[in-house]
Amino acid sequence: MYSPTTRVLTILEILQSHRKMKGSEIAERLEVDVRTVRRYITMLQDMGIPVEGERGPYGAYELLRGYKMPPLMFSDAEAVALTLGLLTIRAYGFPVEVAAVEGALAKTERALPEKLLEQVRGLQEAIAFYVTPQPVLVQNDFVQRLSLAVQQRQRVRLHYRSWQGEKTEREFDPYGIVVNQGYWYTSGYCHLRRDLRTFRIDRITALEPGQQTFERPEDFDVMEHVLKSISMLPGSDQVEVLMDTTLERAQKAVPPVLGTVESTERGVIFRTSSVHLTWVAHFLINLDFPIFVIQPDDLRQKLRQIAARALQVAGE
Repeated sequence: MYSPTTRVLTILEILQSHRKMKGSEIAERLEVDVRTVRRYITMLQDMGIPVEGERGPYGAYELLRGYKMPPLMFSDAEAVALTLGLLTIRAYGFPVEVAAVEGALAKTERALPEKLLEQVRGLQEAIAFYVTPQPVLVQNDFVQRLSLAVQQRQRVRLHYRSWQGEKTEREFDPYGIVVNQGYWYTSGYCHLRRDLRTFRIDRITALEPGQQTFERPEDFDVMEHVLKSISMLPGSDQVEVLMDTTLERAQKAVPPVLGTVESTERGVIFRTSSVHLTWVAHFLINLDFPIFVIQPDDLRQKLRQIAARALQVAGE
């Protein structure tokens, strides 16, 4: 558990980095409520640190210019977290230059005392990551530009190549970025289709900043929209399965990344799209409530093959 003193100093670090930030944003980062953030800000002000706050629901806290923090120092937990984060980024092939990761690790080591330095180097030497190769490579430049556009609410112009090879040029308001199973997606409002759309970033062939800005809907859930879009991708088998259970139980059994579940007049329907029906079949037979395959017929055949193989292995 973090102590109040650690959280107070963390707020100071955040304000030093961002200059201005809403109390609700700080509370979300520290996993505390807004009232607690106000108390910590008061503690900083009592220490003579020039933090000012704006009143109102959209008010923010700001560290006045000219205030300098002491030299960079890390606690044991911070050094471990930073090192593990950098090692993970390198191992999983995130769209960051390897030289940048190595440079950040080297700078981190230079800022550490001898005891912490030994711990950090021990982590690097001892930990090995077993990861599957990334299915696609993403240009880090596109990820950075899209992230900036999301943050600044700036429209972009992108050139896109669909899974069918169709090339289009469109104006796009990016609402966020989601990483799922090695693929990077961006979701938002497409002015060409005049509707919400999800794009795979590795299929973007060109990206330019636009001149106009946009307002993102307050209730828009980027993760939910991307996962739902993925579950209904064209070019694959459309799966529909009737589940003899409650909607709540089905939602617990089916992660959003696998597909959608909804209550209908016939009962709870699970829908997804997949090019690997064998994998879907294995998932379905592990559910602990009755199910009935509505479509496709190929999925039924996969289930029969698995059942026959199971009986053969059992010696029956």
